[in-house]
Amino acid sequence: MIVVMTKSSGEEAIQRVIGRLKDNGFAIHESRGVEKILLGAVGDKSHYTDLALDAMDGVEKVISILVPYKLASREFKQENTVIKLGDLEIGGEQIQVMAGPCAVESREQLLEIAHIVKASGIRILRGGAFKPRTSPYAFQGLEEKGLEYLAEAREQTGLYIVTEIMDTRKVEMVAEYADILQIGARNMQNFPLLKEVAKYNKPVLLKRGMNATIEEWIMAAEYIMVSGNHQVILCERGIRTFETYTRNTLDLSAVPVIKHLTHLPVIVDPSHAVGKWRFVQPMARAAVAAGADGLIIEVHSHPGEAICDGPQSITPERLAAIMTELTKVAMIMDRTI
Repeated sequence: MIVVMTKSSGEEAIQRVIGRLKDNGFAIHESRGVEKILLGAVGDKSHYTDLALDAMDGVEKVISILVPYKLASREFKQENTVIKLGDLEIGGEQIQVMAGPCAVESREQLLEIAHIVKASGIRILRGGAFKPRTSPYAFQGLEEKGLEYLAEAREQTGLYIVTEIMDTRKVEMVAEYADILQIGARNMQNFPLLKEVAKYNKPVLLKRGMNATIEEWIMAAEYIMVSGNHQVILCERGIRTFETYTRNTLDLSAVPVIKHLTHLPVIVDPSHAVGKWRFVQPMARAAVAAGADGLIIEVHSHPGEAICDGPQSITPERLAAIMTELTKVAMIMDRTI
């Protein structure tokens, strides 16, 4: 439930309400806006009638949240969440693009692509040091050596780093190197992992599972938020349908739906959605037009030689063309790239 405090509520009245809620087993999450102070209370709502919160000083009203997710809902927080990463914002007016190779293959490969990404005006470098692969015989990533190369790329270019975490035992290691912690589609409902990344004060990019409903996706975000980390970025990367021509089916309708249901920023991964480089550009265009706060795009200097996901990786030349086009689309949406 949400307890709405009046604008004139004093701190003493607010703390009395918080105290009563905590005494009855509720976890409290505060949202202090310009006009309202909202207290999100997560717990057994059957206790609510015994609390008489409506009669307490400073309480304007008490709202029961009907959806299963609480902290991610628009009812809990009406204004959009903007995640700050140094001098960069995700969820604000500027649309952020994250670009780089599917996998960190070598120091030389990563540094070359990092400088290309930097030159294109992009601020965030993506690259996998740990790779979840369908086949156990496929390349699994360079692991910590790959993380070291990512850190070196950041040092040389000033780019922020986003990379995937697959294992609860590796979270501390990855958090030492990465600026944004990515939870991949296969791990969207790996609840121990979601709880573990919540312990670190870093943004978490949560990809939608290929078979997940929107509600299941938001509930996964709720696991991170209720564990103490509200810096969640949702990423639509395509879902599995009967269609086989593209790698997945990009659900662009998820962008406005997420914006309607939650206050969290949402980005789109057209590369994993379509699986073919020639369709990445039009889907990136469409994602910005649909209201996405960002994109994550796979880039490789020599896609034909890529160890993984070469067919969906775009060349540096195509990246430049995409950025030029996205700038025009963003202007129509009263946003910037």
